[in-house]
Amino acid sequence: MRTRPVRRAWQAVAASLLLLATACGTGSPPPGPPAAGTWRLVFHDDFDGSELDTERWVTCYDWNKDGCTNRGNNEAQWYLPGQVSVGSGSLSLNAERRSTRGSDGRTYPWTSGMISTGRDHWDGRPRRTFTYGYFEAAIRIPPQGGMFPAFWMMPASRYTPPELDIMEFIGTTQRVFMYVHWRDREGAEQRERGTYGPADFPAGYHVFGLLWEKDELTWYVDGVKRFRVTDADRIPHVAMEVLVNLAVGVPGPPPPSVDSARMRVDWVRVWQH
Repeated sequence: MRTRPVRRAWQAVAASLLLLATACGTGSPPPGPPAAGTWRLVFHDDFDGSELDTERWVTCYDWNKDGCTNRGNNEAQWYLPGQVSVGSGSLSLNAERRSTRGSDGRTYPWTSGMISTGRDHWDGRPRRTFTYGYFEAAIRIPPQGGMFPAFWMMPASRYTPPELDIMEFIGTTQRVFMYVHWRDREGAEQRERGTYGPADFPAGYHVFGLLWEKDELTWYVDGVKRFRVTDADRIPHVAMEVLVNLAVGVPGPPPPSVDSARMRVDWVRVWQH
């Protein structure tokens, strides 16, 4: 499959609509969120350069200290900035089976990459946070087993829930999972899940989107609505960071024959009213 088909298709549609708008005298903008209202693009990265834009992104969680991981999931990787690269118009998050000792004193069998609009370290200031909007990214997940690619959002407070998982692949590459996490009135953690598939997601780029409004959460895959939540108790109303990561070892370790994997991101966009 050709590389970067998603952006090329989007650009073709945008160009066609712009020509039509010019001919009709409407001045309509190119396609945006699949929802009513006036929207503006407030954050985007097309990864057209040769290195990561560090004014937009950091390469760890807010608890970065010479790298990081997410021990809450018992993940097998230690994230390092060297596992993140930009070139040929896309971002790559690269997982390798390489024993790495973390600053937490543990040794991890894998190292991998992630990006976040959060902080460089616990006491820093987030690059960008967002409350409500339409969030989308064109992503090609790796085909290897044992990988846990995700595009999601966590509170700028650094404590979850709430949490919004725009896409996750857990134990499969053929079905995408979409979650909202929240606390109920007794303080217990709860979650609701949507799924879509089967589809051969590693075969090419797919666009994963989330519409987050005050009264609804709606998930999209390739522009088609796939999951919706309208229960007021489940919708967050706090500023959040955007994250894209390639975790390893959830729900189980990669097979012995797998020594590396790569997740590619063509672009990320955030729209708001």
